[in-house]
Amino acid sequence: MSGPVFFYVQHLLGIGHLRRAAVIARALRRQSLGVTFVSGGDPVSDLDLAGADLVQLPPAYSADASFSAIHDEAGKPIDDAWRARRRQLLLDEFDRRRSGLLLVEMFPFGRRQFAFELEPLMSRARQLGIPVLISLRDILVAKSKTSRVAETVTLVNRLADAVLVHGDPSVVRLEATFPAAAELRPPILYTGYVVDVPVPARAAEGPEILVSAGGGAVGLPLLSTVLDAMPKTAAAGAPWRLISGPNLAESDFQALASRLPANVRLERFRADFPALMAAARLSISQAGYNTVMDILCTGTRALVLPFGEGGESEQTMRARLLAARGLLNLMEPPFEAGALARAIDAVLTRERPAPSSIDLAGADNTARLIATRLAA
Repeated sequence: MSGPVFFYVQHLLGIGHLRRAAVIARALRRQSLGVTFVSGGDPVSDLDLAGADLVQLPPAYSADASFSAIHDEAGKPIDDAWRARRRQLLLDEFDRRRSGLLLVEMFPFGRRQFAFELEPLMSRARQLGIPVLISLRDILVAKSKTSRVAETVTLVNRLADAVLVHGDPSVVRLEATFPAAAELRPPILYTGYVVDVPVPARAAEGPEILVSAGGGAVGLPLLSTVLDAMPKTAAAGAPWRLISGPNLAESDFQALASRLPANVRLERFRADFPALMAAARLSISQAGYNTVMDILCTGTRALVLPFGEGGESEQTMRARLLAARGLLNLMEPPFEAGALARAIDAVLTRERPAPSSIDLAGADNTARLIATRLAA
């Protein structure tokens, strides 16, 4: 019997990467596979891993939305001594687990700040004859330096056995955001989009307008602008629910709470979020991977305002592709209250989108691909 899957994920700002990785971990467990889930970001309470063994590394996080610096658990910039300690902890854990397969999220397409531990980890697996797979979302952030693209190709070709792209090639292919994809020697395998366990799709539409900010780390501008826009909309008197996400600063949460009209609720988190979205009259959100997957699963009428600070292009590209298919509605910046109110009113007059044929079986497809590799 093969050893467990050793699954490394590092979230830095929001929790989208961690949430998607957890969905994959649960799918692996449904295949009766052992999973060692290694998290390098801030701990997240109540993370459902379906019995996977969680290893929490000393956490690191981004100092700001531009990823200008990586800080440690004490809020200090990481240094070489910190890197050496964490690298050794990671390698010792990998050796102890006697893993059958290494799954690394993003690197070397992203998370280059963690090359200090990931290159040695992937090299160790290769030396031991353990398959190394890379887990990628559908759209990458464009590289500003051509030298980085060449370095990525070299690292993938030296360290990986396959690249799993969690998207549908009929929507977007890897080469759209990584033009050197043809130079990669390991196979590129499209898994379909990774979504959570089945949600109540096409539920009866209720009166509520649902506003969500993902993990919340960069959600304040969206939530604040929605509160400014709400009185200007035709739905000003409807019930509104704002979900800030767990990472919104407490001071910002309290400032929003002090502004709420009687018909507006503000909550940090709802475990039944997909069900709330399925029944909503309208969903207003950013366009992160996981939120967009919830939109596609539920078929809810949706308006998205993509996050685009710090050179982030991923959300805007995804939103444009899906808006072109009529699956959601896109508002481009600037995000001003009057324009948002008009956009909300316009979307409320439209029908719910028709069901799509986009592949949403990415979690189970990923688990089957990995199970096949382990059985080989």
